[in-house]
Amino acid sequence: MEQGFFERVYAVVRRVPKGRVISYGEIAKILGCPRAARQVGWAMRQSPDDIPWQRVVKADGAVAGGEHAQLRRALLEAEGVGFLPDGRVDMGKYSV
Repeated sequence: MEQGFFERVYAVVRRVPKGRVISYGEIAKILGCPRAARQVGWAMRQSPDDIPWQRVVKADGAVAGGEHAQLRRALLEAEGVGFLPDGRVDMGKYSV
């Protein structure tokens, strides 16, 4: 995907309010590219420092991020995002 796509992803993520989350697939749908969730992930791996990257999760509420998953969860908890007993974000309550 071209750099313009990445910038469009970042514009969407910047609008996600504190205490809320959005999935990679939801971002792709907003951008009119419903099959581009993976490309959204690529964009997020290269996101600038001012992007609230912790607010982007998998469609089922699972926290992605490999070695950064614990940090992402801690940042979300500090914003008031709640988690289900299995460790996923409660998407019904916290998704934008």
